[in-house]
Amino acid sequence: MLRINEIKLPLDYREQDLKKATARVLKIKPESIKTLSVARKSIDSRKKSDIKFIFAVDVEIDGNEDNILKKCGSNRVSSSQIYDYVLPPIARKSKYRPVVVGFGPAGMFCALTLAKAGLKPLVIERGCDVDKRKKDVENFWDNRVLNENSNVQFGEGGAGTFSDGKLTTGIKNKRCREVFLQFEKHGAPSEILYSAKPHIGTDKLTDVVKNIRNTIIALGGDVVFESKLTNIIIANGVVHGITYEHNNKASDLETDCVVLAIGHSARDTVKMLYAKGIKMMQKPFSVGARIEHPREIIDKAQYGGFAGHTALGAADYKLSCHPLHGRGAYTFCMCPGGTVVAAASEKGGVVVNGMSEYARNCENSNSALLVGIEPENFPSDHPLSGIDYQLQMEQTAFKIGGGDYHAPAQLVGDFLNCKATKSFKSVNPSCPTGVVPSDIRLVLPQKVTDTMASAIIEMDKKLKGFSMYDAVLTAPETRSSSPVRIIRDDFLECNIGNVYPCGEGAGYAGGIVSAAVDGIRCAEAIIVDEHNY
Repeated sequence: MLRINEIKLPLDYREQDLKKATARVLKIKPESIKTLSVARKSIDSRKKSDIKFIFAVDVEIDGNEDNILKKCGSNRVSSSQIYDYVLPPIARKSKYRPVVVGFGPAGMFCALTLAKAGLKPLVIERGCDVDKRKKDVENFWDNRVLNENSNVQFGEGGAGTFSDGKLTTGIKNKRCREVFLQFEKHGAPSEILYSAKPHIGTDKLTDVVKNIRNTIIALGGDVVFESKLTNIIIANGVVHGITYEHNNKASDLETDCVVLAIGHSARDTVKMLYAKGIKMMQKPFSVGARIEHPREIIDKAQYGGFAGHTALGAADYKLSCHPLHGRGAYTFCMCPGGTVVAAASEKGGVVVNGMSEYARNCENSNSALLVGIEPENFPSDHPLSGIDYQLQMEQTAFKIGGGDYHAPAQLVGDFLNCKATKSFKSVNPSCPTGVVPSDIRLVLPQKVTDTMASAIIEMDKKLKGFSMYDAVLTAPETRSSSPVRIIRDDFLECNIGNVYPCGEGAGYAGGIVSAAVDGIRCAEAIIVDEHNY
């Protein structure tokens, strides 16, 4: 098979155009191409007057591939192989089932990999199945009644279920492909396999996670919802079981293997684990606000006269600002044609995030605008101090918002002019629990807001309209990552034998794909069973 890169075509291309362009690069006739599949598709919008698609394709051809490679003489062509994930040799002989705590991306892919290896994992998830979870989330958004165990953070699929379902990642790991293939196999759009900026959309992701659960069960695993980990039973430095609550009843379960895929918001669980002697350390995290613009403004800034073209959809962006002597700011989890969502998981706190459906057709586009906070800025040197710092901001926002989960929000123009907002203008804030015109400087640390203000001005130079006066900042976004890392060794275990901290909540991932990959890695460590306690 051959891989051909950098094939440029207009937005209104046809399938035969791609085949002809591929044949031209290979210097063969189109009829000599037996199969053609798109490996990658991206948008080249550098010239706003001539936006094109760029393709990488894999082809099978009639004839000798080595001869074709020599004949075409192009560095755009190379040999290609089909990726196939292979489980490591199964060495685990224990009579006990591995227990996976949490059913977000890390827990799902850990459990799926263990189930494929025949190890019949038991998953416990403090939240509800996705159907009941959706009702609990809607009840919170509509009536501001928060279920602390079933919300945007907790439940089947994890926090990513109520997001854009974005699958972009900065990690370079061959297991990423397995994550994409499994998502597609379980109902995600096939375009995620080749899109340069893949996303599933929250409306489709809910079915995908349910399908993954059903596969795990079909392979002999079990997934038990509304079950909260309350204790880890330890003897001689090794795990011997867990205690969990289900239907208000505590139960002990004997096991010699526990995966902690608890997510970045299970603060009570982290505190319990710390009290049990599991070693942790402070970790940098980021805070800021959601910045919300009219979708058409972002589309025009990115696509010029092509904005609104049906082949393009809603435009995205990724911006950063790194002053020479100062803190950096960056945009994160950009949701084209999406909404800001209320994402609290504890009573008395306000948290916001972003979400898009697959169509990305809402009137606004939003992104997190974040500033990094280093451990030296935490209130103390206690390993869990970052959690307290997050909580302080969330509780302050709750009070400023009126104590009923309205979020503090401010016009960008008012924010830059250091004055509180009294009313909103042309941009309608989309947060479903409502917003209160305010001054987000009352919520976030001064070093954060000062950096955000300078970054907005700088980012406007890269994306025209980013600093528009009427754009809305809604705060606080505090849960982009965990402020704690559960320390683990080269075997992916913590200081308690056969306990595997995993994913974003343990401090080893930063998004759906990286968390899923970490879940696979932890499953592999269990499968090969290199330790014998």
